[in-house]
Amino acid sequence: MDISGNTIFIPGATSGIGLALALELKARGNTVIIGGRRTELLESLAAAQPGLDTVTIDTADAASIRAAAGEVLARHPDLNVLVAMAGIMRVEDWHQPETFLADAEAVVTTNVLGPIRLIAAFVEHLRSRPAATIMTVSSGLAFAPLRATPSYNASKAAIHLLSESLRLQLADTGVRVVELVPPAVRTGLLPGQEESEFAMPLDDFVAEVVGLIESQPDAREIQVERVKFLRYGEARGDYDQVVATLNQADPHGK
Repeated sequence: MDISGNTIFIPGATSGIGLALALELKARGNTVIIGGRRTELLESLAAAQPGLDTVTIDTADAASIRAAAGEVLARHPDLNVLVAMAGIMRVEDWHQPETFLADAEAVVTTNVLGPIRLIAAFVEHLRSRPAATIMTVSSGLAFAPLRATPSYNASKAAIHLLSESLRLQLADTGVRVVELVPPAVRTGLLPGQEESEFAMPLDDFVAEVVGLIESQPDAREIQVERVKFLRYGEARGDYDQVVATLNQADPHGK
C-alpha cells in the first residue's frame, strides 16, 4: 500500500485508532472517508477537518453496511483502500453464562461478521481497481489470550486467519490484503484503557504504523515493535511465559 494518493474508507473511525489513523493518512495526501453510527459526531468531525468525508454506518447491521457501501462508491468511484477498523471489546466471566452471552455475541457480530460483510460489500469494486488494498485489523491478542476477554481474543484470531485466507484467494487480482496488528493502545476500547500504563500512547502507535506503511509498502502485516512480544511467543518458544506475563501484568486488559 502506498502512503499517499489513495481514496480510503475507514468505518469505525470516529474515535481511537480509527480516527487518529484517518487524520494522519489524510495529512499524507489521501482522500479519506470515515464512517460511524452517530451522524452528529460525523458532522462535527467533518466541520473540524475540511476535506474529510463521512458516511453513517453501523458495522453490526448488514443492511447499514450495504447502504453505506453504495453511498461511498457513488461519491468516490476511485476508492481503492478499505480499512475494516470497527471493533468492540468486552470483559466476560464464563463462570456465569447469563452475564456474558449477550456481550460475546455482540463482539462476534461486530468484530467478525462486520469485517466479512464490509469486505463482501467492497471486494468487487476493489478488484476493478488497478491497485487496491484491504486492511484488516486484528490484535496481539489473536496470538496470546487475555483471560478477561475470550470472545475478543477469538474474534481477532478469526480476523488473522481470514486475512491469511483472503490473501491467498485474491492473489490473482490487484487487491492486496494487509493486516494491522495493534498491541494495547490508549483508547476507549475498555474502561480505563486511555490511562493505562500498559497500553501504547495513541499518537506513538499511529506514527509508527504510518512509518511502517511508508517504509514497507509490500508488508503483509503491520506490526509495531511493541506487539511482537505477543505476536511471536509461540515461534520463539516462550508462549506460556508470554501468556503468564500478559495476564499477570494486565489482568483486566487495561
